[in-house]
Amino acid sequence: MSACCGRPPVPACEGGTASPPPADDPFGRFARMIPNCLQYAQEAKAKGRRIVGILCEYTPREVLLAANAVPVCLCGGSAATIPDAEAELPANLCPLIKSTYGYHVQKSNPFLEMADLVVAETTCDGKKKMYELMARTRPLHVLELPQKADDPAAFEHWLHEVRGLKAVLERRFGAAVTDEALRSSIREMNRERRLRRELAACMKASPPPLRGRELLDLKSSISCLPGDLAAYEKALAALKARPPCPDLATRVRVLMTGVPMVHGAERVMDLVEDHGGLVVALESCTGLKPIVDEVDADAPDPLRAIAEKYFHLPCSVMTPNDRRLDLLRRLAADYRPQCVIDLAWQACLTYDVESARVKALVEGELGLPYLRISTDYSPSDSARIAVRVEALYETARARK
Repeated sequence: MSACCGRPPVPACEGGTASPPPADDPFGRFARMIPNCLQYAQEAKAKGRRIVGILCEYTPREVLLAANAVPVCLCGGSAATIPDAEAELPANLCPLIKSTYGYHVQKSNPFLEMADLVVAETTCDGKKKMYELMARTRPLHVLELPQKADDPAAFEHWLHEVRGLKAVLERRFGAAVTDEALRSSIREMNRERRLRRELAACMKASPPPLRGRELLDLKSSISCLPGDLAAYEKALAALKARPPCPDLATRVRVLMTGVPMVHGAERVMDLVEDHGGLVVALESCTGLKPIVDEVDADAPDPLRAIAEKYFHLPCSVMTPNDRRLDLLRRLAADYRPQCVIDLAWQACLTYDVESARVKALVEGELGLPYLRISTDYSPSDSARIAVRVEALYETARARK
């Protein structure tokens, strides 16, 4: 998995590259995120816990945790695995899908290799068909995601799917997924979401105590690791004690939206911040989108409460996806960006098409400069992206 690892985080007031922070530093823990998760998963499996691979934020982690399973994100962020994937997948497919499938072909992702089950979902067509190929040799359960977010009948179907996942886990793993266990996992996930929201809220300051890239690194492939939760709390305390950084005060404040930048695929954010920007808010699935809302732990039916939270994620596969526009309005008001960058991976049709609505909102209603970037995992267009980003910043500065 070394090919998946991004570069070490760079302290907010320093340029260039930096060595990972020391072991007792909370930022140092997340610089070693993959090794930490691998050790945890191996030890958990040795004790009899099941490893469940997940590939989307729509997969309800609370249900997996309540079954005493370890949910691990398997989304690929490496360009190195893509050539092997293209032996079966088309070249003009989303790089995240190809990278993920490339790990499957190479058998080079230790989390996937130790997984007792992979839980997939019918979000986009490319992933859905890739799962068919993966299922030829791996245990895989597919959640059917209805895509009319405001349709009561669609939600009832989704609730049926979530209940079906619970039944599959109980049958396959011999686990009793009780309401008590669900409420416990809800509280743990809510605690993690709350801590991550508090960390993200640090970016509201002008200047903030860290860069957007540092914040992006404060996440884990496995949810609710005790060491991660403790590190989040230490990071919050450390950031509150950090002095203001003059360099960050001169940068253009950026709201990024669009596709997720999974571990190892942070190149565009690096370009955005290496050329004078500061990502103060990241709307995507690797940012604020999955953590803005919590699950009601005291609801009469905890499984229904879990289903409601996940069904309302404002992903571009939903139609109409008005919740995404509402979230962008909230983030623009709270984080005061000077411009918006909308990222779409090559062949991600839902985000690509939805960019027209996002552009209309940003330019027409929010009155901010807008840039859409369509790219893949290859660095071949980095220079071109850098030029476009710098031009965007000139426009934003001219509007001050």
